[in-house]
Amino acid sequence: QGVLVPGLGTFAVVHEQINSTEELYVVRRPVFQLDIDMSCLRELVFPAVMMPGDIEIMPLDYWWLSQANSLPPDVVRGCVEETILLYSFQLRDRQRPAFAFENIGILSCQDNVLFMQFHCSCVAGLESRDTWVALLLT
Repeated sequence: QGVLVPGLGTFAVVHEQINSTEELYVVRRPVFQLDIDMSCLRELVFPAVMMPGDIEIMPLDYWWLSQANSLPPDVVRGCVEETILLYSFQLRDRQRPAFAFENIGILSCQDNVLFMQFHCSCVAGLESRDTWVALLLT
């Protein structure tokens, strides 16, 4: 399942099969597919991420987020929208701030490449059996 954050992108978990000389590994790992207005990314490059067609993409659940932080859903929605808008403006103005997602990872820019770096704990939380393989792939 994936989650669409409008104006920013989609987070999802993919299953990836890796053949080694000794064993077949099937691991779950996180991916992020950017969906920012391209005018914000003038000279930036973002690695292409292919989402498998069988992943169900759900919209961001503002009600659930509001329960987690005791704010009304419309306030949460406004905060998310304004934060993404601010980030887009900063990218357009050639600022390169890091965008941190608690317990998930950091969207950052280095050498004009915008990329999502997932926290090891996020990857390990998705894949407990073959954690090192998933970490290497991510």
